[in-house]
Amino acid sequence: MAKAPSRFAQGLSKKPGGPAGPGGIARVGGKEPLKAPPGKGQKGKGGREGGHKKIGQIMIDLGFINEEQLWQLLDHHRQNSMLSGEAAVALNLINDDQLTVALAEQQGMKVINLGDEDVRVSEKAVELVNEDMCKLYKILPLKLEGRTLTVAMANPTNLGALDDLRSFLNIDEVVGMVARAKDIEAGILRYYSGKSETIEDIIKAINEDADLTAIGGNAGTIDLETIEEMADAAPVRKLLNMVLLLGIRDKASDIHFEPFEDEFRMRYRVDGVMQELVPPPRHLAPAIASRIKVMANLDIAERRLPQDGRIELNIGGNPVDLRVSTLPTMFGEGVCMRVLDRTVVSLDLNKIGMPPKLLQQFRETIVLPHGIVLVTGPTGSGKTTTLYSALNELNEVGVKIITTEDPIEYDIDGIIQAPVNSDIGVTFASLLRAILRQDPDTILVGEIRDFETAQIAVQSSLTGHLVFSTLHTNDSPGAVTRLRDMGVQPFLITATVRSVLAQRLVRKICVSCRETFSPSPELLMELRLTRELVKDRKFYHGRGCDTCNNTGHKGRTGIYELFAINDEIRELILQGATKEQLVQAGKRNGMTTLRDSGLRGIFEGITTVDEIVRETVLDEDF
Repeated sequence: MAKAPSRFAQGLSKKPGGPAGPGGIARVGGKEPLKAPPGKGQKGKGGREGGHKKIGQIMIDLGFINEEQLWQLLDHHRQNSMLSGEAAVALNLINDDQLTVALAEQQGMKVINLGDEDVRVSEKAVELVNEDMCKLYKILPLKLEGRTLTVAMANPTNLGALDDLRSFLNIDEVVGMVARAKDIEAGILRYYSGKSETIEDIIKAINEDADLTAIGGNAGTIDLETIEEMADAAPVRKLLNMVLLLGIRDKASDIHFEPFEDEFRMRYRVDGVMQELVPPPRHLAPAIASRIKVMANLDIAERRLPQDGRIELNIGGNPVDLRVSTLPTMFGEGVCMRVLDRTVVSLDLNKIGMPPKLLQQFRETIVLPHGIVLVTGPTGSGKTTTLYSALNELNEVGVKIITTEDPIEYDIDGIIQAPVNSDIGVTFASLLRAILRQDPDTILVGEIRDFETAQIAVQSSLTGHLVFSTLHTNDSPGAVTRLRDMGVQPFLITATVRSVLAQRLVRKICVSCRETFSPSPELLMELRLTRELVKDRKFYHGRGCDTCNNTGHKGRTGIYELFAINDEIRELILQGATKEQLVQAGKRNGMTTLRDSGLRGIFEGITTVDEIVRETVLDEDF
């Protein structure tokens, strides 16, 4: 390991663009080595005593910028809502290397040049941390001394990564040092070449582990101490780490661990469809469940009752929440982990797949001063994402927004979010009553499940609040009949409900392997189309490639149906119109049905006939 120089200032020019070159880092033999800071604050995990000074002041202290330039970058930072360091790079006041040095100084970390000849990477450290973990966290393991691991990291502000590694690897401490991102990528390529490990490799090693196999032979009489020992075994930890990290990398929404009589299955749900992984040995079921429970701070001794917990990770500087749910079954505990990754879900109405005309109509309803806006669809259809995106757009200093959710999926700055806890009597209805005493402008009720919640939502709207909520109905006009069935009077529905948005999520065709094809008559009949109607249309599907794991699909988008309540429809509701009559009225007033929205996606080459049939064929019987 290269020894850091005693003074951080060595090799740095005092002014940007000085004799050391435009980067402010001394050139030695054509290279630009990063020099380490004095190493102050090397305490705790990764030397975390730093972080007290503002980054702008640190850049001045290091001679990267002057005070006049600081004011310039602060103005740019405020006007463009970016971090001060990013603003300095955007204005070409500093370069990326200088920003890394300044961030390392702020966090109290040392900077290491992985290109130095005397920098050595420990084989033990490389064996401990797998390649996928390195790529996801943008780190390179340097050395393992006892139960302390030292890693080089590209982003010194991502201190959560050090905690994640400590938890994943079951060691006492992870110390971070800062290196260039390109040097870390080169290091991963160099030290992991030919050492790529798969789930199959890990399972093979587990099957060859004599101790784990011996314990598995006594699966019926395993005591708590033995399960703890199995859960802490290196092969079990390595398998679980790889499954979780690969699931996050592949953008899985859920990760399932399911015990059966003769097998133990692991599955991902990617783009709404389950995909099975190579199953591990059946006797590892209690060990894997216990390891997950340890990570989620659950009681591993309790195997008779369902439990809920969460695991907080920080992948590549982005927070990822894993919501853990355990379920006692006939053959052991099943575990389901919901993956909540903000980098996968974009809370932006412009990015959820709404066509421009419908998006404009929806925006007109969400800015009304009062009323109820409903989003309907089955579980997993993206209702919460649409509502969060709408709230995100309304989230301003002059508007007070309060939500009640079960559970809270994403934390949004500036919005007050209250969780439902039915175990102690905190329901949607009771929370909604309390929320009304908090002087809100806009309210989100996670779901209208009963008459009491519907009644309070209606009263909230009548007293001048804008209320968002969800219902489980097949289409948007069906929300009116559902409210009526709950006991809400028709005159209250017409007075409060402004619009109902129905939606579904369909898989998109993989752009890397998309190709045209000629659909069969049977396939066209599924959507009640004929050759004559589609003679000038092109149909697409995915051939299957490495990018999409040979599924032909990559990512999902929404199809939408907006039922706007106008005077004609209000009159029909007051007359007790059926759902069929409401649908026909909606079409007369320009409503695009879910199926028509799906056909648009098919003809634009976004999705396939099969996807639209799967999501909409039952919704159009008239």
